[in-house]
Amino acid sequence: MAVAHGFASLIEMGFLSTSSCSFPRYVVPQFNLSSLEFRSRVWNRICKDQNPRFLVPKRSRIGEFRLFGLVELDPILTSDDEDEMGEGFFEAIEELESMAREPADVLEDMNERLSVRELQLVLVYFSQEGRDSWCALEVFEWLRKENRVDKETMELMVSLMCGWVRKLIEGESAIGDVVDLLVEMDCVGLKPSFSMIEKVISLYWEMGVKERAIMFVKEVLERGISYSVDDGEGHKGGPTGYLAWKMMVEGNYRGAVKLVIDFRKFGLKPEVYSYLIAMTAVVKELNEFSKALRKLKGFVKNGLVAELDVENVRLTQKYQSELVEDGICLSNWVIQEGSSVLSVVVHERLLTIYICAGRGLEAERQLWEMKLLGKDADRELYDIVLAICASQKEASAVARLVTRVDVTSSIRRKKTLSWLLRGYIKGAHFEDASKTILKMLDLGLCPEYLDRAAVLQGLRKGIQQSGNVEPYLNLCKRLYEENLIGPCLLYMYINRVHVW
Repeated sequence: MAVAHGFASLIEMGFLSTSSCSFPRYVVPQFNLSSLEFRSRVWNRICKDQNPRFLVPKRSRIGEFRLFGLVELDPILTSDDEDEMGEGFFEAIEELESMAREPADVLEDMNERLSVRELQLVLVYFSQEGRDSWCALEVFEWLRKENRVDKETMELMVSLMCGWVRKLIEGESAIGDVVDLLVEMDCVGLKPSFSMIEKVISLYWEMGVKERAIMFVKEVLERGISYSVDDGEGHKGGPTGYLAWKMMVEGNYRGAVKLVIDFRKFGLKPEVYSYLIAMTAVVKELNEFSKALRKLKGFVKNGLVAELDVENVRLTQKYQSELVEDGICLSNWVIQEGSSVLSVVVHERLLTIYICAGRGLEAERQLWEMKLLGKDADRELYDIVLAICASQKEASAVARLVTRVDVTSSIRRKKTLSWLLRGYIKGAHFEDASKTILKMLDLGLCPEYLDRAAVLQGLRKGIQQSGNVEPYLNLCKRLYEENLIGPCLLYMYINRVHVW
């Protein structure tokens, strides 16, 4: 069914006003038609451009409406509707169209003569192209005041309004016009749902005019447009959060972070959940950044590219630091504006950010903050933070985190000590790594072969630099006793040392 071009014409003529809830009118000429001719004209107008699939046997209710269905009412019109329309219906159409009296007065006089279905068709009629579309809003407002808006009528009106919104967007009308329509919906008690705002953003996005989607959300925030919440899931954070989520889906993580922060700094008020979504974008960007650095190091190792100079190293560190600072800024806003329930979520996000950035001490602090709030992090997260602290040789943090090992099972203990061992290996702290292997052997745990080999290789290189052979010999001796190393290998290195 065609949607009201007349509404678009109103906007172009400057009749749309958001300063009040009174709806502009324009006069439709009266026609001196016979009763039969008038009935035919009204019915043809209602059925204009209707998909034939709607002319099916009448059902008891309107099917679940879909936003932006261009008023496909599944089915509001049926093959036997015309026969059911009484004289009151056609009289109401004629008098409303003549505009001799206010719609509320007309409907008040005919209240008892119009059925729910007839009132629904009045809405459909005045939403058609070339009709007084705003009359439909006035009719709906009267229905709401008279408590005659049931679920079907509400779905019908929302579907009509969504069709108007879609026409505005596809017709490249000004963004302010789209927002004006949302305001007028609120004025008649038809509070826009978040689904409608979400669809507006999606439609702009799919049309490739992403800047208009950003401008739309910005104007929604500036004008404080309220909307109903369909469920308790946060709707990807409301308009700002949903827009940031759309950016994240396309991999524009940095853009999503910048969007939320810029809105907040420009004096707008994004939804609290949008800050959490932006923190997730920070995590994803840090992950992508780390992957890129690892790939670059691989190219350097294989001689495909030159090593980064001092300035480039500084720039990479600066970029990572700025991302972390953005995450901290967003977390502060959540704590300031959100409920205490979100505190745990904030610390979880911060923990992930610090882990991705390789900041051991800050990550450890988030673990204890979560514990104080009654939310203990997964054991794997403790192990990862332990490895980071070990790689940075943060002895105090390692000591605090390792205390948990004594109260765990042997399998869990081996996993934790293996993370500790690999942290030392990554940080090139091979003597500490050797002590960790010895501790594991004392506990009856067998370190992985690759871990043992890496530590032995690191200790051998240390001998050449410091001349200290004790850590290497002690580890070899213990590994031999545990049948984890061959005697010929031990003998060879003893001879090397003896020659020196």
